[in-house]
Amino acid sequence: MQTQPARVRILDAAHELMLTVGLARTTTKEIARAAGCSEAALYKYFASKEELFIRVLSERLPRLTPLLSSLAAEPGQGTPEENLTEIARQAALFYEQSFPIAASLYAETQLKRRHDDAMRQMGLGPHVPIQGLDAYLRAEQRLGRIRPDADTYAAASLLLGACAQRAFAYEATETGELPPVDDFARRLARTLTTGISAADSPA
Repeated sequence: MQTQPARVRILDAAHELMLTVGLARTTTKEIARAAGCSEAALYKYFASKEELFIRVLSERLPRLTPLLSSLAAEPGQGTPEENLTEIARQAALFYEQSFPIAASLYAETQLKRRHDDAMRQMGLGPHVPIQGLDAYLRAEQRLGRIRPDADTYAAASLLLGACAQRAFAYEATETGELPPVDDFARRLARTLTTGISAADSPA
């Protein structure tokens, strides 16, 4: 059986450890051991644990940014509600899977600072999906499918904020279960579209 490339094994091992142990308690030595390589080999592919974490988010979790980029590049495909439903679904899954990994960032100030510095150096961060969704909505606005007076940045923030909130807001409920992602995405997109769609604006 052919062995997977070292970079793939490292990402897989990092994803599993960060999910089960937590980012703060996961070391590069443990990741290398789980990947079946040396720690020196790990650093040939990733400059730091922070970079490795960012790559896990971008390559092992639902791909939100590529979806937003493709929609912004070719607006007018499908309906805004259909597109926002798919965006909400992907975003909800992304936050659901990334929240357990990233939660420990907020417990350690130095770790959070290193993570933020690495994100800035790579041109990434939690603001990037908001900007991407805003770009898509503005593209639809130029086509006349979104109301001209709609605040697209606020709409993007509302949709993605709701998706992020879903990841941890329901643990205290009686069932402790997250709302089913497909139904959640559909209802969220429909509600948001009602407020910004040109088709629903007053005559």
